[in-house]
Amino acid sequence: MDKPQIVAYLKTSCGWSNGVRAVLKKYDLPYEEKDIIKNPAFRWEMEQKSGQPLSPCIEIDGVMLADISGEEVEQYLIAKGLAQADATPTDVPLNAPCPPEQHEANVFFRR
Repeated sequence: MDKPQIVAYLKTSCGWSNGVRAVLKKYDLPYEEKDIIKNPAFRWEMEQKSGQPLSPCIEIDGVMLADISGEEVEQYLIAKGLAQADATPTDVPLNAPCPPEQHEANVFFRR
């Protein structure tokens, strides 16, 4: 089975981003990670490609999956025949939000 081309637009640290990373690791799928926190140009690129600002967004073989959890990525990979179902648990939850304090830390006030 050929490995799909994957570009993952993820946050440095986020429950959903970590879930996506865990699925890609579980299925031993190589991917290009674009950290939208460390590099704002990647956020802009993600928004242009996905049409919305929410992350994670994963592009698999040219198909953009926007605002997606690790569980949803796993389901997509299996449904498209890109991975064989595997019940092995991951070391992090696949569908966990970021803690509220992480979002509050990113709030900027303008005068």
